[in-house]
Amino acid sequence: MRALLEVELDTAASNKLITDGTIGPGIQQTLAQLKPEAAYFLSRHGRRAMVLVVDIADEASIPSIVEPFWLQLDADVDLYPCMNADELLEGLKRIGQ
Repeated sequence: MRALLEVELDTAASNKLITDGTIGPGIQQTLAQLKPEAAYFLSRHGRRAMVLVVDIADEASIPSIVEPFWLQLDADVDLYPCMNADELLEGLKRIGQ
């Protein structure tokens, strides 16, 4: 299942990782593990943030996706099931059946 993963990093925690040089490798490791369909990095609410489109194999996969952001970055994390335009059209077609 495709999901939109929104992550806002705690400023103090991410400052420490930037200062000690580990944030880059940490982000690379996260991207290699999650293999996002898309990844964007931005400022949100005055904090460092990222928005990833990820594939979730099943509900039991959710903790392994979100927990590292909480444990390592003290981040705020939101996860939303989402779909592309083709999937939306298919879903709308099913309503009419």
